[in-house]
Amino acid sequence: MYKNSHSRQDILATFSNQFWRLLSGPLMLLVIPFYLTQVQQGYWYLFSSLSALRIFADLGFSNIILQFSAHEYAYLSFNLHGELTGDQYDIQKLGSFFRFVIKWLVLMCSVIFPIIFVVGVFFFVRDNVVSIYIVPWIIYSVGSLIDFFNNSILSFIEGMDQIAKVQKSRLAVGIINTIVLIGCLLLHWNIYALSLAILLSSSYMFVTIFHTFGKVIGEIWGYSRNFIYPWKKEILPLFKKYILSFASGYFIFQIYTPLMHYFHGPVYSGKVGISLSLVSAIFTFSNIWIYTITPRINMLVARKQWHTLDIMFHKRLFFGIVTYIFIVVALVLFIRFFGSYPVIAKIFERFLSIKALIIIISSYFLQVFINSWAVYLRGHKREPYWFASILSAIWVSFVTVFAGKYLTPEYFFIGLFSSYIWFLPVCYIIYHYLKRKWHNE
Repeated sequence: MYKNSHSRQDILATFSNQFWRLLSGPLMLLVIPFYLTQVQQGYWYLFSSLSALRIFADLGFSNIILQFSAHEYAYLSFNLHGELTGDQYDIQKLGSFFRFVIKWLVLMCSVIFPIIFVVGVFFFVRDNVVSIYIVPWIIYSVGSLIDFFNNSILSFIEGMDQIAKVQKSRLAVGIINTIVLIGCLLLHWNIYALSLAILLSSSYMFVTIFHTFGKVIGEIWGYSRNFIYPWKKEILPLFKKYILSFASGYFIFQIYTPLMHYFHGPVYSGKVGISLSLVSAIFTFSNIWIYTITPRINMLVARKQWHTLDIMFHKRLFFGIVTYIFIVVALVLFIRFFGSYPVIAKIFERFLSIKALIIIISSYFLQVFINSWAVYLRGHKREPYWFASILSAIWVSFVTVFAGKYLTPEYFFIGLFSSYIWFLPVCYIIYHYLKRKWHNE
């Protein structure tokens, strides 16, 4: 059983990290409209949305990393010297899984990221801006690759119930990223601010990982030197479903900035990017309650402690819902009382219309439920939402392309919102049925 102090440390560290993001996010919203033109803002968010294509390098594998490392760590622990203790076989198995992860990451990075780079160049060639954006795109692509590698390794470490330490490292990197971003914008380096920020912050995180966790990484690497375990046989059946589910996730959540850029140009793609950044920050902050118990969900599943699992999960889901509503209400009140101020008005001119924001905010609120149910069920080392995700991705993509071509930008997210009419009840039925079935096996 986990001590309450351990849980409090996880929550405090994660809240600190996300609270910084909530502070730095609005700060960036203040700076961007004053130091970037609307066209530059469009390419700023185009960089970020193209980088989201790295989901095809991940395809849910980072979730598998966290799940499997948590399941293997369930019967291990750290002593006062930061060394793993437990049965040697369990340590060797954990180490062999880490080796498998490294090999997979090297393969994916060498295949997917060159493709992402070429897709970016395609947009620049089409818009006749290659000479302006190619160098910052190269810098940004390298930083994004390092960041992807870092996040995958951190997923493994979080699986060993080290969320507090990981979140402290993420907080330090977030501060560095914000300082570099704002500093470069103040120097009028426009799009280079984004590129240099991700390169420097991801490089710092890479060094931090091996400084903070190098001891345990070296320990499990050494223990597993001559240990062989058939991870492919165990992981690939699950990963095939993850591929379908998480690839669908890109078309559900990440297609909007490139498509808006394609149909309406960089000014409106910038509006989409900054609007999604705001709503995503609200969603991420409310998701802290579930995120911080993800390793424990997997561990409790491994131990089959169903009652403890359900009490913890339902409590955290309730907190997540309340948090989302509270932040949205605070945002509405802020706009109501301060929206007419010239500085605030100038900032919100860069956003989509109020009607479009309502559609996005409502969609992500419903996603709070679905994301939580998915985390719960995936803790059983299964992926039950893959087929529903494919259907949702097809629907969202089709309606979004239709809206981009024939409707005004304020209805651009109608495909996302309309998908929840059937997607939400289907996901709940799957969650309720499978939870009862699996717990009675």
